[in-house]
Amino acid sequence: MLQDHFAKHITGEAKQIEALCNLFTPLKIKKKDYLLRQGEVCRFEAYITKGLLRTYHIDRNGNEQVLFFGAEDWWVTDFDSFMNQAPSRLYIQALEDSELLVITPEEKRYAFEHIPITERLFRLMTLRTHIALQRRMIDALSKTAEERYLDFFTQYPHIARRLTNIQVAAYLGVTHEFVSKIRRKLVN
Repeated sequence: MLQDHFAKHITGEAKQIEALCNLFTPLKIKKKDYLLRQGEVCRFEAYITKGLLRTYHIDRNGNEQVLFFGAEDWWVTDFDSFMNQAPSRLYIQALEDSELLVITPEEKRYAFEHIPITERLFRLMTLRTHIALQRRMIDALSKTAEERYLDFFTQYPHIARRLTNIQVAAYLGVTHEFVSKIRRKLVN
């Protein structure tokens, strides 16, 4: 699965892709368990082969603010903590029993030094992540909550139907009552 994911970005490099994939270690995580907690140093980048996770922050008022959800064929990490080996400001929690393929900072450094396609692959994937975050920020600033809700369900139906109203609300930055109201309105 990871080899197929990398092959979508880089073609004709099967041996290098296989060498890179061999650096990843399988990890299973149970529903409600944490992959990362605020204050811990992130020692992984993880590719999700099965399951659903959420990355979130708790604001000064104690409210959860979901940055993103990660499902099959997505990546999850705290880039800041991973790259700088500094304490995380985020939580990463499994919403379902999940299976991941994990690479450590040391393994990733080895890949950059010994597997030439690594830099190109991770640069392309980082750019895609940056574009997605930029679009999310623009939408948060320029669209109504109802428009953001509809966009989320249109773009990510495979994720949206696996979430509770409270989880969707934390992602959209609205109350779960508001999400319930929109869902009722759309059903009618």
